[in-house]
Amino acid sequence: MRTRAYDPRRRLLLSAGGGLLLSAALMRRADAADEIEIALSGTPTGSHVWFRPRGLLIRPGQAVRWVNRDAGNVHTSTAYHPANGKPRRVPEGAKSWNSDYLMPNDSFVMVFDIPGVYDYYCIPHEQAGMVGRIVVGHADTAPRPYAETDASLPPAALAAFPDVGDILKDTRVD
Repeated sequence: MRTRAYDPRRRLLLSAGGGLLLSAALMRRADAADEIEIALSGTPTGSHVWFRPRGLLIRPGQAVRWVNRDAGNVHTSTAYHPANGKPRRVPEGAKSWNSDYLMPNDSFVMVFDIPGVYDYYCIPHEQAGMVGRIVVGHADTAPRPYAETDASLPPAALAAFPDVGDILKDTRVD
Protein backbone atom coordinates (compact mmCIF):
# COMPACT_ATOMS: atom_id res chain seq x y z
CA MET A 1 0.00 0.00 0.00
CA ARG A 2 1.37 3.38 -1.01
CA THR A 3 0.91 6.47 1.07
CA ARG A 4 1.20 9.87 -0.52
CA ALA A 5 3.43 12.40 1.02
CA TYR A 6 2.17 15.95 1.44
CA ASP A 7 3.04 17.85 -1.73
CA PRO A 8 2.31 21.61 -1.55
CA ARG A 9 2.71 21.99 -5.34
CA ARG A 10 0.09 19.33 -5.99
CA ARG A 11 -2.31 20.96 -3.55
CA LEU A 12 -1.75 24.37 -5.21
CA LEU A 13 -2.41 22.93 -8.68
CA LEU A 14 -5.59 21.19 -7.52
CA SER A 15 -6.82 24.37 -5.82
CA ALA A 16 -6.07 26.48 -8.89
CA GLY A 17 -7.87 24.00 -11.17
CA GLY A 18 -10.91 24.00 -8.91
CA GLY A 19 -10.88 27.78 -8.86
CA LEU A 20 -10.81 27.91 -12.66
CA LEU A 21 -13.76 25.54 -12.90
CA LEU A 22 -15.74 27.63 -10.41
CA SER A 23 -14.86 30.84 -12.29
CA ALA A 24 -16.01 29.32 -15.58
CA ALA A 25 -19.32 28.25 -14.04
CA LEU A 26 -19.91 31.70 -12.56
CA MET A 27 -19.01 33.39 -15.85
CA ARG A 28 -21.48 31.16 -17.72
CA ARG A 29 -24.18 32.15 -15.23
CA ALA A 30 -23.24 35.85 -15.63
CA ASP A 31 -23.44 35.53 -19.43
CA ALA A 32 -26.99 34.20 -19.16
CA ALA A 33 -27.91 37.17 -16.96
CA ASP A 34 -26.43 39.52 -19.57
CA GLU A 35 -29.17 38.50 -22.02
CA ILE A 36 -32.65 39.78 -21.23
CA GLU A 37 -35.79 38.46 -22.91
CA ILE A 38 -38.57 40.56 -24.37
CA ALA A 39 -41.65 38.55 -25.33
CA LEU A 40 -43.67 39.39 -28.43
CA SER A 41 -47.25 38.41 -27.67
CA GLY A 42 -50.89 38.94 -28.39
CA THR A 43 -54.37 37.80 -27.58
CA PRO A 44 -55.58 34.61 -29.31
CA THR A 45 -57.78 36.68 -31.65
CA GLY A 46 -54.92 39.08 -32.46
CA SER A 47 -57.02 42.02 -31.28
CA HIS A 48 -54.29 43.19 -28.92
CA VAL A 49 -50.50 42.81 -29.39
CA TRP A 50 -47.54 43.87 -27.26
CA PHE A 51 -43.88 43.64 -26.28
CA ARG A 52 -43.36 42.56 -22.67
CA PRO A 53 -41.66 44.39 -21.16
CA ARG A 54 -42.26 47.37 -23.41
CA GLY A 55 -39.77 49.47 -21.44
CA LEU A 56 -36.40 48.15 -20.28
CA LEU A 57 -33.21 49.47 -18.66
CA ILE A 58 -29.99 47.62 -19.51
CA ARG A 59 -26.22 48.12 -19.21
CA PRO A 60 -24.04 48.94 -22.23
CA GLY A 61 -22.86 45.67 -23.77
CA GLN A 62 -25.93 43.77 -22.65
CA ALA A 63 -27.96 41.66 -25.10
CA VAL A 64 -31.71 41.59 -25.60
CA ARG A 65 -33.44 38.53 -27.04
CA TRP A 66 -36.89 39.07 -28.53
CA VAL A 67 -38.90 35.82 -28.56
CA ASN A 68 -42.23 35.43 -30.36
CA ARG A 69 -44.47 33.91 -27.66
CA ASP A 70 -47.59 34.45 -29.77
CA ALA A 71 -48.86 31.15 -31.23
CA GLY A 72 -51.07 32.86 -33.80
CA ASN A 73 -49.07 35.82 -35.13
CA VAL A 74 -45.76 36.77 -36.70
CA HIS A 75 -43.94 39.79 -35.26
CA THR A 76 -40.75 41.79 -35.78
CA SER A 77 -38.40 43.84 -33.66
CA THR A 78 -37.37 46.77 -35.83
CA ALA A 79 -35.44 49.92 -34.92
CA TYR A 80 -36.83 53.35 -35.66
CA HIS A 81 -33.98 54.20 -38.00
CA PRO A 82 -33.61 55.70 -41.50
CA ALA A 83 -32.19 52.35 -42.71
CA ASN A 84 -35.67 50.93 -42.01
CA GLY A 85 -37.48 53.86 -43.65
CA LYS A 86 -38.35 55.51 -40.33
CA PRO A 87 -37.19 58.58 -38.42
CA ARG A 88 -34.15 58.04 -36.16
CA ARG A 89 -35.22 57.20 -32.61
CA VAL A 90 -31.96 55.56 -31.55
CA PRO A 91 -28.70 57.25 -30.47
CA GLU A 92 -26.39 58.66 -33.14
CA GLY A 93 -23.92 55.98 -34.18
CA ALA A 94 -26.14 53.12 -32.97
CA LYS A 95 -26.71 50.21 -35.34
CA SER A 96 -30.07 49.75 -36.97
CA TRP A 97 -31.75 46.36 -36.65
CA ASN A 98 -34.65 44.43 -38.13
CA SER A 99 -35.37 40.89 -37.01
CA ASP A 100 -37.47 40.13 -40.09
CA TYR A 101 -40.64 38.15 -39.43
CA LEU A 102 -40.37 35.93 -36.38
CA MET A 103 -42.62 32.88 -36.46
CA PRO A 104 -43.93 31.50 -33.13
CA ASN A 105 -41.00 30.58 -30.84
CA ASP A 106 -38.44 32.20 -33.16
CA SER A 107 -36.05 34.70 -31.58
CA PHE A 108 -33.69 37.52 -32.46
CA VAL A 109 -30.75 38.90 -30.41
CA MET A 110 -29.23 42.37 -30.42
CA VAL A 111 -26.34 43.69 -28.28
CA PHE A 112 -26.57 47.35 -27.22
CA ASP A 113 -23.21 49.06 -26.82
CA ILE A 114 -24.00 52.77 -27.16
CA PRO A 115 -25.76 54.44 -24.19
CA GLY A 116 -29.05 56.19 -24.88
CA VAL A 117 -32.71 55.65 -25.67
CA TYR A 118 -33.72 53.13 -28.35
CA ASP A 119 -37.27 53.01 -29.73
CA TYR A 120 -38.44 50.06 -31.81
CA TYR A 121 -41.64 48.65 -33.28
CA CYS A 122 -43.28 45.59 -34.84
CA ILE A 123 -43.72 46.12 -38.59
CA PRO A 124 -47.18 44.53 -38.98
CA HIS A 125 -48.47 45.92 -35.67
CA GLU A 126 -47.05 49.46 -35.40
CA GLN A 127 -50.50 50.90 -36.21
CA ALA A 128 -51.83 48.99 -33.18
CA GLY A 129 -49.21 50.58 -30.91
CA MET A 130 -46.84 47.61 -30.67
CA VAL A 131 -43.71 49.60 -29.79
CA GLY A 132 -41.02 49.38 -27.15
CA ARG A 133 -38.27 51.45 -25.60
CA ILE A 134 -34.89 50.37 -24.26
CA VAL A 135 -32.68 52.67 -22.19
CA VAL A 136 -29.01 51.70 -22.28
CA GLY A 137 -27.00 53.10 -19.39
CA HIS A 138 -28.31 56.34 -17.97
CA ALA A 139 -30.52 58.85 -19.76
CA ASP A 140 -31.51 62.38 -18.83
CA THR A 141 -35.19 62.49 -17.92
CA ALA A 142 -35.58 66.26 -18.35
CA PRO A 143 -35.76 66.48 -22.16
CA ARG A 144 -37.93 64.16 -24.20
CA PRO A 145 -35.58 61.92 -26.17
CA TYR A 146 -37.61 62.15 -29.39
CA ALA A 147 -40.49 64.19 -30.75
CA GLU A 148 -43.67 62.87 -29.18
CA THR A 149 -45.72 64.54 -31.90
CA ASP A 150 -43.89 63.03 -34.88
CA ALA A 151 -46.54 62.98 -37.64
CA SER A 152 -44.75 60.12 -39.41
CA LEU A 153 -45.58 57.71 -36.56
CA PRO A 154 -49.07 56.34 -35.88
CA PRO A 155 -50.81 58.01 -32.92
CA ALA A 156 -51.20 54.61 -31.18
CA ALA A 157 -47.43 54.08 -31.40
CA LEU A 158 -46.61 57.53 -30.01
CA ALA A 159 -49.03 57.00 -27.12
CA ALA A 160 -47.57 53.57 -26.24
CA PHE A 161 -43.92 54.49 -25.57
CA PRO A 162 -43.18 54.20 -21.84
CA ASP A 163 -41.70 57.24 -20.12
CA VAL A 164 -37.90 57.23 -19.77
CA GLY A 165 -38.20 58.29 -16.12
CA ASP A 166 -40.44 55.29 -15.37
CA ILE A 167 -37.96 52.94 -17.04
CA LEU A 168 -35.05 54.38 -15.04
CA LYS A 169 -37.02 54.12 -11.80
CA ASP A 170 -38.47 50.62 -12.28
CA THR A 171 -35.87 49.08 -14.71
CA ARG A 172 -38.77 47.51 -16.65
CA VAL A 173 -42.22 48.67 -17.65
CA ASP A 174 -44.75 46.06 -18.73
